[in-house]
Amino acid sequence: MRLMTAEGLSLGHAGATTLRDVDFHIDRGEIVTLVGPNGSGKSTLVKGLIGALRPLRGHVDQLRDLRIGYVPQSLQIDSFLPLTVTRFLCLPHRHSAEAMARALQEAGVPDLAKHQMRDLSGGQFQRVLLARALLMSPDLLILDEATQGLDQPGAAAFYRQIAEVRDQLGCAVLMVSHDLHVVMAASDRVLCLNGHVCCQGTPDVVQDAPEYRALFGTGTQGAFALYRHQHDHHHHHDHDHDHEDA
Repeated sequence: MRLMTAEGLSLGHAGATTLRDVDFHIDRGEIVTLVGPNGSGKSTLVKGLIGALRPLRGHVDQLRDLRIGYVPQSLQIDSFLPLTVTRFLCLPHRHSAEAMARALQEAGVPDLAKHQMRDLSGGQFQRVLLARALLMSPDLLILDEATQGLDQPGAAAFYRQIAEVRDQLGCAVLMVSHDLHVVMAASDRVLCLNGHVCCQGTPDVVQDAPEYRALFGTGTQGAFALYRHQHDHHHHHDHDHDHEDA
C-alpha cells in the first residue's frame, strides 16, 4: 500500500530552490534511506513530505489519516532537570503505563522506565526517542540523522533495532542519514540527493552508480560489506542478502 507520493517536488527557502524535481514514494513496510552530502536537501525534503514546508512546485499526496512518528537528531534536555523516562514519554500527551512499557520494549530498552533521562547513554537516549515516536502507532517512522551522536557499533545496533521494529510493526521507515556504510545495509531502497535525486534503487545499485561514487568515493564499500556480513550472520531474515564482496 502506498503511504506517500511526491511528484515534481521543488522546495526551498526565501526564494532560493534547495531541491528540485523530486519524485518520491514510500510503501507500507519499506525502509527507504535518504543520503547525500551536507546541504544536499535531505532535511528540506523531509519537511516538504510532512507538510512543514510548502512546495514551490509539485505536490505531495499521502494516505488519509497517515500516522507519522518522528525521531529527531537529538534533543537538548536540561541536565539539571529531574525527568524520568516515563515522565518524558508523557510529554506532550499522557499515555498508559502499558502503552509506554510496550513502546520501550519495542525500542529495545524495556528496563529504563524509572531511569533519569540525564543518566542515559547516547544509545539509550535515542532508543527512548524511538519509543516516544512508537507511541503514535505510526504507519510511517521518520528518523532524521538519528544516530548522529553514536559511534559505529552504537549506530549499527540502532539500525538493527529499526529493522526489527519494521518487522514487528509493519510500519514504513524513512531514514535521513550520513552513516552511509551502516545505513545502506538496513535499507530496501536508497535515494541519493544532491539538490535533486542523483540516483536511487537498492543499496547495491546505488553504491555502484557513478553519481554516488562521484559524491562519496568508494571508501564506504569495505565497511558496508563488513556490516552486511555481520548483519547476515546475526540475523537470518526471510530476505536473503547477496554475499558479493564489495
